[in-house]
Amino acid sequence: MEMQKTEKGTKKFTKEEKLAILEEGSKNGVKVTLAKYDLYPATYYYWKKKLLVYGADGLNHRTLKDREAQIKRLEKENEQLKILLAEKELEGKLKDEMLKKKYPELRRKR
Repeated sequence: MEMQKTEKGTKKFTKEEKLAILEEGSKNGVKVTLAKYDLYPATYYYWKKKLLVYGADGLNHRTLKDREAQIKRLEKENEQLKILLAEKELEGKLKDEMLKKKYPELRRKR
């Protein structure tokens, strides 16, 4: 495995390398694998969680942030649409009430 080291000395793994490390950890044991690649347990379990939640694409470096940004944008849009729908419903209800007041003969008899 050829991991990249940045100027700061941090390690960068590709998606395939992360998948291989996770697979090796499940076969050979987590402690042995972490010692071999000099990884923190938190990193290993973070990758494992992302794999379970998002699948293999969740291990890509940038896609997760892009996905979260897209989710926030869609949630905001959804909230705006809910507000528009509520306003339209209220407007329709007010029109119905005004018509009932203006034309009492249209009221339903009980």
